[in-house]
Amino acid sequence: MIALRRALLVVLAAVLVTVVAPAPAQQIPAGFRVTYNVDKTGPTHVELSGQVYNDNNVDVTDVYVSAEAVDSSGKVVAQGIPYVGSVRSRSSAPFKARVPVVPNATAFRVGINGFRFALGRESP
Repeated sequence: MIALRRALLVVLAAVLVTVVAPAPAQQIPAGFRVTYNVDKTGPTHVELSGQVYNDNNVDVTDVYVSAEAVDSSGKVVAQGIPYVGSVRSRSSAPFKARVPVVPNATAFRVGINGFRFALGRESP
């Protein structure tokens, strides 16, 4: 009986860790792709430019990108969240992001911060 209780506690603890563990940063929703380049590095910020690709069959609106500077352990040390706007179905839209310069940043991660599916084609 004690062994069964211990086994149940171990299973319960594993489930809780799985449920409570944070999701990996910069997951890109299905139907989207993001590409970017580092354009400029100045004394106070780094400028990234790129494209958000909407491979879905529906237009999206209110698209925001998240550009993160991360340290060697993957911890986010600086972030920029530019507004992209609308991206038509099967199309792309450009973005520029400014991320503050942080001495211990070793890489960048770029993904989708938020968006809404449009109820029809957006007017230009």
